[in-house]
Amino acid sequence: MLPMVTGFMNYGQQTVRAARYIGQSFMITLSQANRFPVTIQYPYEKLITSERFRGRIHFEFDKCIACEVCVRVCPIDLPVVDWKLETDIRKKRLLNYSIDFGICIFCGNCVEYCPTNCLSMTEEYELATYDRHELNYNQIALGRLPMSVIDDFTIRTVLNSSQRKNG
Repeated sequence: MLPMVTGFMNYGQQTVRAARYIGQSFMITLSQANRFPVTIQYPYEKLITSERFRGRIHFEFDKCIACEVCVRVCPIDLPVVDWKLETDIRKKRLLNYSIDFGICIFCGNCVEYCPTNCLSMTEEYELATYDRHELNYNQIALGRLPMSVIDDFTIRTVLNSSQRKNG
């Protein structure tokens, strides 16, 4: 008889605990329902990205030594590095460098493992186009730095939710 009573008591405590958890989660849902929607008018208002955001890759042609480490660490072998061996000085000379952002997964391995720091990630996230072949950037297009959202006076910047909580 005693084990049956303690079993019912444990069952009752578990039921109360489960009801409390369900009530807490329902309160969180209701607190989010009272918020006003935030509509961003895209071309004129843009989010300020976090400092760890991985956007488009920036490439500095003069720093590259054509070691092809970026190609080896890329999970999909994406960067295309064309080079020519200069036999008189026994070094590689970089001819062309390109990345197809239509295929890129923005993992950042090429930036992390580059020995000369010729690759870096920018805050640019607008890589939309009607023709996917326009997303194949060569060394000239990769060398252009995008204008910062903060510096663009034609755009009103909007903080994202994590930045609103902190600042």
